[in-house]
Amino acid sequence: MSAAARIWEIDPWLTPYKSDLELRRRQYRRVLAALLSDGQKSLAEYANGYLYFGFHREADGWVYREWAPGARALFLFGDFNGWDRRRHPLTYLGGGNWELRLPGPLPHGSKARLLVVTGQETLERLPLYSRRVTQQSGSPAFDAQIWQPETPFPWTDGGFRPANSPLFIYECHVGMSGEEPRVATYAEFADRVLPRARRLGYNAVQLMAVMEHPYYASFGYQVTNFFAPSSRFGAPEDLKNLIDTAHSLGLAVLLDLVHSHAAPNEVEGLARFDGTGWQFFHKGPAGVHPQWGTKLFNYAKPEVLHFLLSNLKYWLDEFHFDGFRFDGVTSMLYHDHGLGVNFDHYRKYFSLNTDTDAVTYLQLAATLCKEVKPSCILIAEDMSGMPGMCLPAENDGIGFDYRLGMGLPDFWIRALAERSDEDWDIGALWREQTQRRPREKVVAYCESHDQALVGDKTLMFRMADREMYTHMHKNSDSQVIERAMALHKMIRFITCVCGDAYLNFMGNEFGHPEWIDFPRAGNGDSYHYARRQWSLAENSDLRYHELENFDKSMLALAARERLTEEAPVLLVLDETAKTLVFTKKNLLFVFNFHPSLDASLSVKLPPASPAGGEWIESLHTNERPFGGRHDSYPPFPAQGRLLTLNIDRRSAAALRHRSG
Repeated sequence: MSAAARIWEIDPWLTPYKSDLELRRRQYRRVLAALLSDGQKSLAEYANGYLYFGFHREADGWVYREWAPGARALFLFGDFNGWDRRRHPLTYLGGGNWELRLPGPLPHGSKARLLVVTGQETLERLPLYSRRVTQQSGSPAFDAQIWQPETPFPWTDGGFRPANSPLFIYECHVGMSGEEPRVATYAEFADRVLPRARRLGYNAVQLMAVMEHPYYASFGYQVTNFFAPSSRFGAPEDLKNLIDTAHSLGLAVLLDLVHSHAAPNEVEGLARFDGTGWQFFHKGPAGVHPQWGTKLFNYAKPEVLHFLLSNLKYWLDEFHFDGFRFDGVTSMLYHDHGLGVNFDHYRKYFSLNTDTDAVTYLQLAATLCKEVKPSCILIAEDMSGMPGMCLPAENDGIGFDYRLGMGLPDFWIRALAERSDEDWDIGALWREQTQRRPREKVVAYCESHDQALVGDKTLMFRMADREMYTHMHKNSDSQVIERAMALHKMIRFITCVCGDAYLNFMGNEFGHPEWIDFPRAGNGDSYHYARRQWSLAENSDLRYHELENFDKSMLALAARERLTEEAPVLLVLDETAKTLVFTKKNLLFVFNFHPSLDASLSVKLPPASPAGGEWIESLHTNERPFGGRHDSYPPFPAQGRLLTLNIDRRSAAALRHRSG
């Protein structure tokens, strides 16, 4: 099939929706042409708002520019002028743009605010393109800082290229990455967590909560300052050093990007920046998310597109990020934000409910990112399964590389919460692991930060519960812990080897106990649950250590065999015995989910498999280093292409062929 095949040739079920897909293509081309109508040759040349707006040093002083179409007057003030709110007015340039030229030096780190005068109000705001925003001591208020160090950051990562396949992502939150009950820093994360991620076998870290946000417990998903890395964790240069260090270790760094909505905060955020409600957002109820109470961007406005596209280029160019995980894509794609919708028919993707402006923005975003950095990795958090999300624009797609497999954690939670182990639906398990849209890739995961929050439970905590406090020592006997250990490994194993990429939230690989709860009034502002207890995994007397050993071995196998590059082929699915056998690449995988019965299987190998010889283990969940009962397993001889093998209850193995 041609690389430029139309999307309905790739997925014939889309044929009835040709007109909608043609509209998608035409609108993308029309908007792209309009954005480049001033002579720019590419989106990469267009998306330079951060190089024009905000503060910039010039030969004879400084220039500051702002976009505030609803304002009648603007004044810059701060510690550089004794906080005189009227001494430095901006000049109107037209098109909603304003400018102030300041002769002479302006100290790096100076605090600044903006006075916005409308017809009815005088408002204090922070500059839109602020590159550093800090909280006032002992106050909930924030200030912008004029941030342009004299010396550029000394990057050393010129030759780095991220590994797109296999892709193993370590999802991280810098602030809660330390063991002490406090906010950890970029520097501490670079020092302690990056080497750990590399040692375990991950080749990418995904950073949450980087874009500045006033409420720590929001996990960074209510952004106020889109160009400012969060000052809670250190200075912008500390973040740059983190990324430079990651690259030196061979780790890509992805930004958890929030362009689906913005915090409703007015003084320090985008809301009513110029005194109007429509500068960035839809008017009226359409501009407020009904569940989150946040502000919703108007993706039809060229100025909003310029702001958001410039924001993407800024993080790629200024901080050397290697890609983005776009948060809340389902909310962007539909006027009802996908709330309560079961996407069980193609017509639900192509109706008046679809926000075609948001679709076009996502296409433009993907195009821009690939122009600026062709190796850029783009992941969409879309639970709806929008067709074409991970196909290129030339195939009528949206242009992302991966979508998150959001149904996978939901499946595991339902299986553990709603069914006894004997009643697990193995067919449903297999379908959830392997369903894909044609030629579209999925980041597989069994739990992320979402499943670790208060109000939910990690898989390990869900299975082990209170026994985690008393029976995680290797010498302690517990059927509850034995089950939890076995399923923890099996769930991760099948999720990893069936995926096109794999994601894990930091600490979950070793069954981190308890949940995540950020400091708040309800817990006495405690950091006790907003940290990671790495010492549990480092203690070889504890079972956490065994789970970490398995995670490391699993990723090593998946990387060595490049398991993300081929679809699995099912050989056996036995609902009664709760067993699965499938091949992927050159390996044979055997899973026995039965809680009490060992399995003896006769497997007819496919024609592509070698005949005769023996099949020996490459990895087994029931080995002693992983908390299992055996040191090793004997080889399984094959008679021609008929293989007879045994597999313990609640265990799984990867087998490789050895010639006789």
